Amino acid sequence: MTLKGKSLFDTVKKILIIKPSALGDIVHSLPFLASVKKKFPLAEIDWVVAHGLHTFLEGHPMINQLWVIKKDQWKKPGHLARTLKEINALRKGLKASGYDVSIDLSGLLRSGIITYLAGAKIKLGFKASDEGSPFFYTHKIHGSMNIHAIDRYMEIAGFMGCDTDTIDYPLAPYDPTPPILRELPPQYGVMSPSAGKPANRWPAEKFGRLASKLTLPTVVIANAAEAGIAEQVVGHAKGNAISVAGRTSLKDLLALIAGASFFVCNDTGPMHIAAALNIPVFAIFGPANPVRTGPYGSIHTVIQKKMDCAPCYAKQPCSHFRCMNELSVQAVFDILDQKVRQT
Repeated sequence: MTLKGKSLFDTVKKILIIKPSALGDIVHSLPFLASVKKKFPLAEIDWVVAHGLHTFLEGHPMINQLWVIKKDQWKKPGHLARTLKEINALRKGLKASGYDVSIDLSGLLRSGIITYLAGAKIKLGFKASDEGSPFFYTHKIHGSMNIHAIDRYMEIAGFMGCDTDTIDYPLAPYDPTPPILRELPPQYGVMSPSAGKPANRWPAEKFGRLASKLTLPTVVIANAAEAGIAEQVVGHAKGNAISVAGRTSLKDLLALIAGASFFVCNDTGPMHIAAALNIPVFAIFGPANPVRTGPYGSIHTVIQKKMDCAPCYAKQPCSHFRCMNELSVQAVFDILDQKVRQT
């Protein structure tokens, strides 16, 4: 890590992190942020984040500026003119900021291009990144694919000379008592029955039947678009669950999860918020690989039916989803009940 006899990072004053989405991936990146800020306390750190998720990082004391992009619109042909205008404005803004280091934690073509557009002398990313993004890096870090995403990001931190032994989650400030909490019982568990892919969803009916067996009432979270899934859970919970779907901001979600006794979920973004807040997570996995994207920490429990075909990452069409559909409510309840009694 030398450049003309000097440490590659000796004169770093401005750093750009490119990690636009998704929610869980942004949570995974927070220990990396903490490690880099500890190593470079006087450096300004900026972050490229997707619109909608930017509210999760707003007001963060370690982040100097958020560059908010409407990445979902970039894929729509009808928004081409607007997209090109936005990308050009982003290019000019990043270039004028004078970054010393740009770091691509996403490893996609889009994020690789943004890493390049920033104009930093040092451009970091993973050697095994997807979609040709390594073409845009000056330094390519190995980054194992058989470890958790957090540990993988920390390999870039290690390349920069940062401490990689300490895993901290520096969350942006949030109101610990938002109005939604006044509607909840004093003690409760939280369920998150949504998932980005249908293959990763344990059936909503089973979440509801599980809720009906629990001692504590259950608060069901989901975004507005998936409120129907939350209502299915409530409909099968025999009065032991309430839905707040679509009624919480990302920072409200932090407060709600922080007050929970436990968190039951599929492989989804809020799971990683619960893990960051040290709330015991019971994560139901099917085609995804919990080694890479499961809840991080020893207090959490992954529940997964053993199948010869799992993990398959849901890359191939599947007509049965046996890994999820054959996992019984009783099996999940027994694991959860035993663990909760021990705490």
